[in-house]
Parts: sequence; structure tokens; C-alpha cells
Amino acid sequence: MKYVYRAKERRSPRGCPALILFFVLLFGFAVLNLFWPKRTISELENRRLAQMPAFSWQGLLDGSWTADFGEYLQDQVAFRDLWIDLQSGVNTLALQKVEQGDILLGSDHWMFTKQFGTPDTTQLMQNAGFAAQFAQRYPGRVTFLLAPSASVIYPENLPAGAPMTDENALLDQVFAAVSPYANVIDLREVYTARKDEYLYFRTDHHWTTHGAYIAYEQFCAQQGLTPFDTAAHESQEVTGFYGTHYSTTRWWNTRPDTITWYPLDNPMTVYTITGDGVFEPAQTTGMVDTAKFDTRDKYGAFLGGNNGYSVIEGDGEGSILVVKDSYANSFIPYLTANYAKIGVVDFRNFAYGLDNTIEKEGYDQILILYNFQTFLTDRYVNRLVRPASES
Repeated sequence: MKYVYRAKERRSPRGCPALILFFVLLFGFAVLNLFWPKRTISELENRRLAQMPAFSWQGLLDGSWTADFGEYLQDQVAFRDLWIDLQSGVNTLALQKVEQGDILLGSDHWMFTKQFGTPDTTQLMQNAGFAAQFAQRYPGRVTFLLAPSASVIYPENLPAGAPMTDENALLDQVFAAVSPYANVIDLREVYTARKDEYLYFRTDHHWTTHGAYIAYEQFCAQQGLTPFDTAAHESQEVTGFYGTHYSTTRWWNTRPDTITWYPLDNPMTVYTITGDGVFEPAQTTGMVDTAKFDTRDKYGAFLGGNNGYSVIEGDGEGSILVVKDSYANSFIPYLTANYAKIGVVDFRNFAYGLDNTIEKEGYDQILILYNFQTFLTDRYVNRLVRPASES
């Protein structure tokens, strides 16, 4: 019998082509990242991106350089915006998540700032006390307006079982503390009655210019003023606004907001603060920086952002000083119909008390305007009662 021996055919392991392809793709992506354009700012996320950290042996040994380098790789990865969008889509579609980065994804395309069930209200009540103390120093001249969150007006659009703070109870406490000494404006009733109107942006934490106008109407009614006549002015619209909530969530089926604004000629002078009640003019512009309408931060167009101290020339009589957060930025232009001089203070960039400014600049009225979420935690409100310094 004849036996024929044949050498066994060598077969490549089935996994080899896939493994080779994996390493080719991995190497290619690494090379792509190496040459991918580096950015300093992400307009979509509305934040600064990490840059290549300076190397040091000390940083390597203590781990700080490694951590910074990891953050740099994460922020500068190729197609970063696409990866974030994909992750958001997976979270909301596949995993059915209703929360992204402390933003609640509600019904009818609403996004809400998450407020935990039992927050520490120490700072909130301290701030209410500061407002009350300040108003006692200027009897009959102070108005206090604290705007409610959108979740208070539209609770039916919150995700089921959302662990939200009882903001209504906290607003009641704040107004009770301030109302004996200041004129208080509580918007909840009028906002609830007009909730079918466009009061808040759905992709951002601010109210709309229409929501601001309704608040302004309440202020005028309280002060006996004739409101700015919107019918006598031609408005303009800016579409495609994706606000701070969208920057956090990147919700895949988001509908952009629209900003309505009125082109007004009233000049605004931004001042450099050189001391307590001492200012030097830095630049004079309009109240709306239209160039910002072409950026992601479109709401930042109002008043050009949060300057420490600025003064607007109005068309009315008398003067008012507005102490505020960014909610007031879209409210203040309406005041030009009522006052000849509107001063604006933002304590984030104003490190003094107000007594010298009120005396030297001759302000007749003072409006304190914040939204609840800022007022809840703001550590600068104590500057309302900071003693005047000699200058």
C-alpha cells in the first residue's frame, strides 16, 4: 500500500485581519489626532478647552502633569463634537436617560436646571438679609425682583419624579424677608397666567426678551411708569440660538430658540473701576453687541456681557441703578423709555459697596434684579451692605 503524505496548509488565524485592521485604525487615529487643529474655545460647549501642559519632572512624579495631559487629550480629540453628539444620542435614545450634566430633559423639548430636593439655603437667606439691610438704608427707593425658574412655571414638563427643590416655598421665604423694607415684584402669578407665551428659552437658563418685558411691565405698574412701547419700535429676530442647557446636554432632537431684540440708539459707556465710587470711561458702545449674534453665546450680546459698572443714556427722566445678574441684561434696554440715566452694577466684577456710587452718581432709585438660581448661591450679594471706603 502506498501512502502519500501531504504537508498541512498553513492557515492564517481568523482574527489576524481584524486585529491588523484594529491596529491600523488605532495608529491612523493617533496620527490624525497629532495633526488635528487644536482649539482654545469650544463654542458648542461654551467653555475653554484644555491646552498642552508644560512638562516637568515634578508634575510627572506627583501626577498633576499626567492628569492635565489626559484632560488635554480628551478636549482636543479629533471629531470631539461628533463624539459628544453620539454619546448624547445613546444616553437619551438607547439608555432613556432624562438627565445630562445636571440638566433635566423634559417634555416638549424643555431643558431645566436640576435643583436637588433639599439644598443648603444658608446662602439664600443670607442674601435675602443683605437685600433687606440695604433697602433699610434707602427707604422707599429700592425694588427687589427675583425671577422664578422655568421649572416653577412649567412643572408639567419636568421628567416624572424629578427630585426638584420646592422653589415656591423658598421664594415665599425670601419675599417675606425683603418685603417689609423694599418694593417686591413676584412674577409667579402673572407668568403662570401667561405661560402659553414665550417666557423662557428652552435651550438656555435665561428668560426671553418677551419674558423680560412682562417683568418690566410689572415694574412699571408698581412705579407708575408708562412702559416702553414695543408697537412703536421695529423688532429684529436672531434664529438658531442654542443656549447653555444645550451646550451641556447636546440633546439630539433640540429645537433652537429665537432671540427678539429692539435696535435702540442709546449709548452705553463701560467704565474701568479704579476705586470705591471712582470710575474712568473705557469705551462707549450700543446696548447690544450685534457681533455676538454670530457666535454661540448669542445672549451675551445684551449689554456686551457682565461688566462691572456701566451707564446708559436714556430718554426719560431721573435715574436708576440696577444691581443684577445676567437676567437683567435683556430687561435693562426697556428702562431707556423711563429714565435719563441707567447705571448697571454686576458684583462679579464690582468689588465695592454701593453707597459712594449712589451718592456720587446721584441715583434716585435702585433695582435689585436676579434670578432665583443665581441668588440661591451667589456669594457676592453681601457687597450690597459693604461699608463705603474713603477715597
